Amino acid sequence: MAITVQIPSALRKHTAGVGSVECAVSNLPELFSALDEKFPELKPHLRDEKGQVRRFLNIYVNEEDIRFLGGQDYAFRDGDEVLLVPSIAGGKA
Repeated sequence: MAITVQIPSALRKHTAGVGSVECAVSNLPELFSALDEKFPELKPHLRDEKGQVRRFLNIYVNEEDIRFLGGQDYAFRDGDEVLLVPSIAGGKA
């Protein structure tokens, strides 16, 4: 079973410019482990020190927020497309 993970430009400096990757994983913890192995510099931008998903990281599966699909318990299906979206603050004061 393969899924495709889309990595936005804001995180690509931690993936040597790689914008998408295919993984054979069945759930979010497995996905994070696979990404940790492939892109060690990405790890602190996905999870906190306790291993929990960072508060300002949004994860979408086929354009649906993973929180509404069961969160970490969601079982990926073959062909799912996962998008990692860090919240970016800023602007003019």
